[in-house]
Amino acid sequence: MTASSQARTKASPPLAEFIALVGLISSLVALSIDAMLPALPQIASDLGVQDMRQTQWVITSLIFGMSFGQLFFGPLSDSYGRKFGILTGILLFCLGSMLAMTATSLPMLLVGRVLQGIGVAGPRIASLALVRDIYVGDAMARVMSFVMMVFIMVPMVAPLVGQAVLLAFSWRAIFGLFIVLSTIAALWLVIRQPETLGVANRRPFRVQAIWRTTVAVVHHPRVLGFSITAGLIFGALLSYVASAQAIFQGIYQLGEAFPFYFGALAFGIGVASFANSGLVVRFGAERLTVTGLWGLLFFTTLLTLIAFVNKGIPPLWAFMGLGFLMFFCVGILFGNLNALAMVPLGRMAGIGAAVVGSVSNVVAVLVSALVGWFYNDTLLPILLGICVCSIAALLIVGQIRNLPDTPLE
Repeated sequence: MTASSQARTKASPPLAEFIALVGLISSLVALSIDAMLPALPQIASDLGVQDMRQTQWVITSLIFGMSFGQLFFGPLSDSYGRKFGILTGILLFCLGSMLAMTATSLPMLLVGRVLQGIGVAGPRIASLALVRDIYVGDAMARVMSFVMMVFIMVPMVAPLVGQAVLLAFSWRAIFGLFIVLSTIAALWLVIRQPETLGVANRRPFRVQAIWRTTVAVVHHPRVLGFSITAGLIFGALLSYVASAQAIFQGIYQLGEAFPFYFGALAFGIGVASFANSGLVVRFGAERLTVTGLWGLLFFTTLLTLIAFVNKGIPPLWAFMGLGFLMFFCVGILFGNLNALAMVPLGRMAGIGAAVVGSVSNVVAVLVSALVGWFYNDTLLPILLGICVCSIAALLIVGQIRNLPDTPLE
C-alpha cells in the first residue's frame, strides 16, 4: 500500500467492520437475485405469464440494468467520491424496488428490475473502487475473498428469506425488504465509513474524458481478458441461478426444501472464498485462477457424463456432491478474476471497475439468456454451457496471463 492508502486505512473502521460493511453493500446484488427465486411461480401466476422461461427475465433484467448503471456510476464515483456513488445508487435501487412492488404486468416489473439494476450498480462499483483505494494486488484479492465470504452468505439464506416472506405476505413484500436493508446499508456507510478518494485525486465528470478512459481500459489486454473471463464464469453461474427454482422444485420435486439445497451449493462458494484469502497470499491470484478453471471444467464434465447416462437428470446425490465442488471452484475464481482485472487501473479504479463490471455483465447476460432458452427440464443445457464457458475462459487466460500488467495512469 502507498502512504496515502495507509492513512486512509487508519481512518477507516476496523477491518472486520469494513469487510462487513462492504459485504452488505455489495450483497444487495445477490439479495436482489436470490430472494426472488421462490417467488417466480407466484409472480407468473399473478401477472399472467404463460411461458415459464420468461420468468428468468426477472433475474437477468437486473443484471442487464447493472451493465449500463456501472458505466454511469464508475465515473460518478471518480468525480464525486465513493460514498456519493453508493448513496445515489441506493436511492435509484429503492425507486426501482417501489416500481416493481406495485407492478401490474410483467413488462412493468421488468422495468422496475432494470431500474433496480442501474441503481445497485452504484453500491457494487463504488464499493469495489473503495477497496481498491486502500488495497492492491494480492492484498486486495485477500480482502475481496473475505468480502465474498460475506457476500456468499446472502445466497445461502436469501431464498429462505424470500420463501418466509411469501408464507407471511406475497412476492411484493420482498421488494419492501430490499428497501429496508438498503436503507440500513446507507446509514451505516454515512455514519462509519470515511471517504477514501481525496479531492485532489478526483476526475472531472466529462463525457469526452470518460470515453477516452473507457477506450484505454478496454484496450488493455489483461483488463479486457480477465473481464470477459469473469463474465463467462458469472454467466455460467447465472444460468444455473435463473433455473434453480425449476431444477429443485420441478426436476427434483423438493418443494419448500428448495432454499436449503440451494444454500448448500452456495456454501461451496463461501468456503472457497474463505480458503482463497489464505491461498492467494501463498500461490498468487493468477495461479489459483488457472487451477480453479481446470477444476470447474473437470467436475462439470464428470457431472455431465452422469447426466447423459441418466437421461439428462443426474441423481440428486451426484448433483449436490459434484455441484458443491463446482461452486467451490467458482468461489476461487470470483475474487481473483475481479482483482486481476483491476490491478492495472490505479487512479482509474472507478471508471475501470465500471468497464470491468459492464463487460463481464454483458457477457454473463448473453450466456445466461442463451443457455436458459435451451432449458428442457433436464440439467444438460446448463452443464454443457458451463463446460463451454470453462474451456473459453482457459483459452483466454492462457493468452493473457503472461502479458505485462502495465498500469493505466
